[in-house]
Amino acid sequence: MTQLSGHNFIGGERSAEGQTRWNSVNACTGEDLPFQFHEATEKEVNAAAEAAADAYPAFRALSSIRRAEFLDAIASELEELGDDFLDVVTSETALPRPRIVGERVRTASQLRLFATVLRRGDFYGARIDLALPDRQPLPRPDIRQYKIGVGPVAVFGASNFPLAFSTAGGDTAAALAAGCPVVFKAHRGHMATSEYVATAVIKAAEKTSMPKGVFNMIYGSSVGAQLVKHPAIQAVGFTGSLAGGRALCDMAAARPQPIPVFAEMSSINPVIILPAALASNGDKIAADLAASVAMGAGQFCTNPGMVLGMAGDDFTAFAKKLGQAICSQPSQTMLSSGGLKSYQGGLDRLQRHSGVTHLAGEPGVGNSANAQLFQADAALLLDNDALLQEEVFGPCTVMVEANGVPQLKALLHALRGQLTATLIAEAQDQPLLEALTPILETKVGRILVNGYPTGVEVCDAMVHGGPYPATSDARGTSVGTLSIERFLRPVCYQNYPESLLPDALKNSNPLKIIRLVNGELSDRPTH
Repeated sequence: MTQLSGHNFIGGERSAEGQTRWNSVNACTGEDLPFQFHEATEKEVNAAAEAAADAYPAFRALSSIRRAEFLDAIASELEELGDDFLDVVTSETALPRPRIVGERVRTASQLRLFATVLRRGDFYGARIDLALPDRQPLPRPDIRQYKIGVGPVAVFGASNFPLAFSTAGGDTAAALAAGCPVVFKAHRGHMATSEYVATAVIKAAEKTSMPKGVFNMIYGSSVGAQLVKHPAIQAVGFTGSLAGGRALCDMAAARPQPIPVFAEMSSINPVIILPAALASNGDKIAADLAASVAMGAGQFCTNPGMVLGMAGDDFTAFAKKLGQAICSQPSQTMLSSGGLKSYQGGLDRLQRHSGVTHLAGEPGVGNSANAQLFQADAALLLDNDALLQEEVFGPCTVMVEANGVPQLKALLHALRGQLTATLIAEAQDQPLLEALTPILETKVGRILVNGYPTGVEVCDAMVHGGPYPATSDARGTSVGTLSIERFLRPVCYQNYPESLLPDALKNSNPLKIIRLVNGELSDRPTH
């Protein structure tokens, strides 16, 4: 079994100057695991940020091919981690082994996808407007643009995805692909898991001769604010609660030099069941929707937390079927005792509200969580009652019925920003689907038809983002190759000597990438 030191990763070395230590915890039993981790001191946080800053010039100067080799190497090292690693992840998170194995595949594939992006070269966004000396009334100078990494990025690990949204997860992969060194803050819920993965990242960095400080990792509950405020940090990636993400945004905005925070925070991911689909396929919809609500103990940011439909006999009958399907879902252990307590608090708030009725679901026993179904008065959503807009992080959903199409549209307009919205429809629902789509386009990052939002494909076209409070910046995504854009910025060169231009902008096009040249896409050299 790999020996874990519990030391911070700083500039290619291990450091443990702090006296405060945290134990890793078994998520099922609540008992301490035999691993302790040293909280980073103020000096160590500074050293980690400065190590990333020192690595930045050399790292961003590397060719995209070299960075691709680094990402491929991380993926390979991650895949080499053995059974002891899988045992630790399951102990820390209570997630079943097949889920962890699948998440590792996703994480490695995500790294390799970004390596493909780097080899492809479109992330440069190369644009060239050649000089037009004879243009009247004024000549045009030679102007060229491409994108570079913004600088060192602070990444905060998520609780619910110990691999895919954590140490070598999407934010880290995107930042490294962009040429940005990373300082990663390990999540308290899976510190041992993080050490295993960080060790794999460092091995990959050494094998591919990356600069020391390209990846750093620190432990602790109080180090996040200092990291975000450090002048070397130029952007932040975060997945977590609305309160936590908003606090980081406020800190970053208050800096002498404000920086962007790309925070994924809170979403209830409404599912809208249209009348023809409900009438023809209610039993299957109920079974599939209940399974989606309960998947992973509801600990997905895309968990369907609200179900909307048209008032009537079909929707009433559907509520009963959905309640039965909810009750058939098994009890599950949540990621941590803190997560369970938060889930129970969300359920209590719903049960105490006079406008909400509990429809189905047995109380959890011990540290397990059971799926729950509620129904709320549409007026609560129309009146912008915060209760229905707050994510209950766990296996819970709330039904809301609309009295006709105008009210359904009003309910959708009342929604805050979301990661997803799902439309369950048949061919006869096409006119209504068409009418609702423009509303949803303004509310969410991803619109699904006849699917369920749990399960986010990692690909070029994916958007895992949305208007506030789903994220802090609706222009980006935290899943898919477009997520690299968060950590890039454009630089323009005017009348620059050919010898000093970056390869992406040289006349000879040595990278053989597709560029926008005088308004036309081309991979040919320019003259």
